[in-house]
Amino acid sequence: MKILILGGYGNFGARICRALASDPDIELLVAGRDAGKASDLTRELGPRATALALDLRTAELAGQFAALGVNLVIHAAGPFQEQGYGVAMAAAEARAHYLDLADGRRFVCDFPSALDTAFRHAGRTGISGASTVPALSSAVIDALCVGWKRIHNIDICIAPAQTAPRGDATLAGVLSYCGEEVTVWLEGRWQTRRGWAHLHRERFARLRSRLGALCDIPDLELFPSLYGVRDRVMFRAAVEVGMSQRILALMAALRAAKLIPQPARWASALNRAGQIFNAFGSRLGGMVVRVSGCDGDGRDTTAAWHIAADDDHGPEIPCMAAILLARRLARGAALPVGAFTAARYLTLQDFAPEFARWGMRTDKEEGGADATE
Repeated sequence: MKILILGGYGNFGARICRALASDPDIELLVAGRDAGKASDLTRELGPRATALALDLRTAELAGQFAALGVNLVIHAAGPFQEQGYGVAMAAAEARAHYLDLADGRRFVCDFPSALDTAFRHAGRTGISGASTVPALSSAVIDALCVGWKRIHNIDICIAPAQTAPRGDATLAGVLSYCGEEVTVWLEGRWQTRRGWAHLHRERFARLRSRLGALCDIPDLELFPSLYGVRDRVMFRAAVEVGMSQRILALMAALRAAKLIPQPARWASALNRAGQIFNAFGSRLGGMVVRVSGCDGDGRDTTAAWHIAADDDHGPEIPCMAAILLARRLARGAALPVGAFTAARYLTLQDFAPEFARWGMRTDKEEGGADATE
């Protein structure tokens, strides 16, 4: 299978390239606007990888995909919050499968209705959100809630290591809703809260507790109906250094009051400035998913799943779903034709070899306190 990775030399794209480069069933095309950076990476990857310059904004993208004989496009060139579906549509027109690492709420949630007809006509699969959310997060919930009659609450928090590399595009994406209104399912109804505000102390199995703040991601919209959640779906991010988290909360307050412009425009500068706090952080990051509800006997119950990633390996997690799905396609496995979100396409067991590859540790709790206690 010939796989083109757009943004292939970026923070996440390069990780996907390295994971797939040794697979004998795959030929890689490492693509981006900078041919030099793509070439630097392909020299590392070996003879089954080719570099090329490609601009996702060109009107000739579908023709370029077709001329290259691309079978699968992996779109890792974020941020996705302000992007349209040009790359996905070009993949469908070129009769190629498509995966992306999008975490933009509208981008992922609207993807099926916008692209389903195109991918069905092409006889191919298009999947958006093949990343931590909603691919991994839904796999965790499915594993935790086997046999349950009802889910009352879902609470998710990611906790990146302070020193883990993060791209400017990633930071621009998460800053795009700083101080903006975010619609969330709370107390059994839709309400609005401010992004990166509402600090909450989060507990982890192998990490020190951190302050977390609301983030706008697809799960907030997908999971209430997907899982029939009664009361609450919440997603937070908890940066390691408390001062950084409070600065983000202050920026959210200033933005909400219209005292500063959209913080995403400062992503590059803030990314560099954030390195000042590296001396106060570590190389350990992770994630926790907590659920509460009724088990198969109708009794109230809770469960939680934790993962800890040391040595700055945390950024490997957002890449795993795309890697797993790409390998599945390369081996000829059939995926449903059409356009879908990545929710419930993989199981937690599917991720286990990838966790082991990077020395990540997982923990499961049952019957513990609800996240609000």
